[in-house]
Order: sequence, then structure tokens, then C-alpha cells
Amino acid sequence: MSEATKTATLTFDDKTFELPMHTPTAGPDVIDIRKLYAQAGVFTYDPGFTSTAACDSAITYIDGDAGVLLHRGYPIDQLAEKSHFLEVCYLLLYGELPTADQLEDFEHRVTQHTMIHEQMHNFFRGFRRDAHPMATMVGVVGAMSAFYHDSTDISDPWQREVASIRLIAKMPTIAAMAYKYSIGQPFVYPQNSLDYASNFLRMCFSVPAEDYVVNPILSRAMDRIFTLHADHEQNASTSTVRLASSSGANPFACIAAGIACLWGPAHGGANQAALEMLRQIGTPDRIPEFIARAKDKNDPFRLMGFGHRVYKNFDPRAKVMKKSADEVLELLGVENNPTLQVAKELEKVALEDSYFAEKKLYPNVDFYSGIILDAMGFPTAMFTPIFALARTVGWISQWKEQISDPQLKIGRPRQLYQGPTYRDYVDVENR
Repeated sequence: MSEATKTATLTFDDKTFELPMHTPTAGPDVIDIRKLYAQAGVFTYDPGFTSTAACDSAITYIDGDAGVLLHRGYPIDQLAEKSHFLEVCYLLLYGELPTADQLEDFEHRVTQHTMIHEQMHNFFRGFRRDAHPMATMVGVVGAMSAFYHDSTDISDPWQREVASIRLIAKMPTIAAMAYKYSIGQPFVYPQNSLDYASNFLRMCFSVPAEDYVVNPILSRAMDRIFTLHADHEQNASTSTVRLASSSGANPFACIAAGIACLWGPAHGGANQAALEMLRQIGTPDRIPEFIARAKDKNDPFRLMGFGHRVYKNFDPRAKVMKKSADEVLELLGVENNPTLQVAKELEKVALEDSYFAEKKLYPNVDFYSGIILDAMGFPTAMFTPIFALARTVGWISQWKEQISDPQLKIGRPRQLYQGPTYRDYVDVENR
């Protein structure tokens, strides 16, 4: 935490309190209220924590008004265009872009941990075949602490490092196995000669009866999806990981908590909701009807995949994702897929409509990622597991940063109590 450079004055009940203020390297100043209750006997009230900084962090910075997303200072569009996912993983984990030797060593370490313990296969078979893959992932990732005892001591820096590598390496295997189990196909073991994204696609779509060759365009598109979802500052799932971590929980439990939070439709399920909307529209000729409904204040319908809670301008991730969507659709075609036809036409109509431009309701990353994943052949139930796979490195980076923070305290939000005050127990016969 930087030294306070100025103060804010709080006055109530004829009392005045001076609160220190901190200036970040980017973003608005922060009023430090840590001693407010001790000094003034009051709490602050901030449902959703939208005006509260709960931690210091040097990992990711977002300026929603300007449409900026930086990882360790590097803009997301440059990383998505010039880098690849494992290099971004290194950047998030260690703070700097790797040298060629450092990247080779990191990729080797990740590659050597792609398999999971053979007994963990039994966990998958304990789920019903129609279980949602996210339910499977929450259970299996949480169970990793039962198999990897040598990387659960959070006080040991080396064990933290091993746990980080294991999670990044094994998450594609676990996600692919959850998918294979849900469709009744045999598990496909990882192939360490392939790159990270290609390995995942092969584990999802190959079968023992046939050879499978990963198309480089699809592999690059998947790598971009991973990169563009790697971290996004203090969102709901990341905050969940940090809160679980503050209790001293092991890393696998913390990441399982993050996966559970990400499962919510308001968070990780947004791209699934966008695709379901496209299917609801059905055919391009119905788009004007739904555009009109979106403009009608009395109609609850909303265009999913447009606009963003944080970005009040164009989502910087969407620009890169659109390029991947165009490449994938050109490769796979949209002529025989009505959902993709609707997506292309809806994008065109919305971008040309002054109503959406004025309100800055541009297509966001969820709109394009859903289109890409659908075109690749993934069912909507796999959209959020793929998101979880990509976000794992962000969760781990935030977890490692918090564990090393000397200011770490167990999370304990306060409340504005609105319930009954003290009352005596009444015996049942007198109620």
C-alpha cells in the first residue's frame, strides 16, 4: 500500500474525521476506511462492493469508460494479437513477459503436468451422465486436494508454485473429460507434443476410432478465447477466490469456489445466454422485431451479448474476438447454420443503428465467443467450463498475490442489519 498523499474529511453528528487517501498508478484515488469503525463507530454501505477496493493488486487494470484492459501494463489487444495464452499466463503469474528461455521452461513445466491422477477418473463416473459439466468441474477440481498433498501448504512458496502449474496444466484435461463424459465418449489423454489450445481441442473432439488433426485456425481462435478471458480484475469469481483464500484454504478449494461462482448466468454464463437469444430470434428476417423490442422500455427483452457492466465504450476484447469469429465462420461457413446467420446479420444491424451507438451497446466478448464455440461444435453447456479453464490462471495469479500480501486478513464484510432487535424466547404452548 502506498503512503497516503492527502486526506478526505468525513463530518457527521458535529464530529469530523480525517481519512487517508491513496493514489494508484492508474485509476481514481481511494479513501482508506480501514480504521473508520474504530474511530467513528460507523460502517460504510456498498452492496455489490461497486465503490469499494478490497485489495491492492498489480495484475490487471480496467478503465471501463475508455475501453482499456491492461495485464501488467500490456494492452489486451496487443497480447491477443502478438502473444499466446501460455505466455500471457507467465506474464500474469510473474509480472513480466518471459525471455525465450523462460517461456520454453514454463511451457515444459506446464506440459509435464497435463495428465490427472488415474484414480480421479472414478470421480467423473460418479456423476450422472446428464450432469452439467460445471458441476463436474467444481467437484473434480475441489477433489484435487485429496490427490496432490505435496502442493496444499500455502505457507510454502514452492508448493504454491507447484499448485499453480498443476492447475493451469490439468484444467484443460478436466474440462475435456467433463465434456466427453457428458456425451458418453471415452476420455482422451493429453498429447504433450501439441500446444495448449490444440491439445484441448483434440481431447474434446478426437475419438479412438479415427485420427484427428487440429485445424490451426481453430486452434488460434481457441487460444485467443483463452487469452481474452485470462483475467478481468476483481470480478465476482476472482473476489470469491480471494475471499476463500483469506481463510487459508488450499489452492484447489479456492479455485473450485471460483468455478462455482463463475457458473452464475450473470457472470460466466453470458455467452451461453447470448447464443440462446440468437436461437430465440431464429432467422434473420425476425431481427427487426427483436431490435424493436430491445428499444421498447416497456418490454423486458434485452439483447444479450451487447454492452457491458464495466465497459461503457467498446469492449477491447471484442475487437480481437470479432476477428477470430470472422476467421472461424469463413472456415466453417454459416450457410447451413441459421444461428450463425442470425449472429452475422444482428451484428451488422446493431452496429449501424444509431440507438445502439448512442447508448454504446456494442457487441461484447461474450457475443463473439459464443458464436465461435458454437461454430466449433461445442454445446452451450461447455461454454462456461471453457471460460473457467481460461480464467484459472487469473484466479491463481490473484491468489498468489494475496497470499504474499503482508496486509492479508480474513475477509469479513459487515452489514446493515434490518432484522428484529432483542426479544425473549416464547415457549411453544404460549405462541
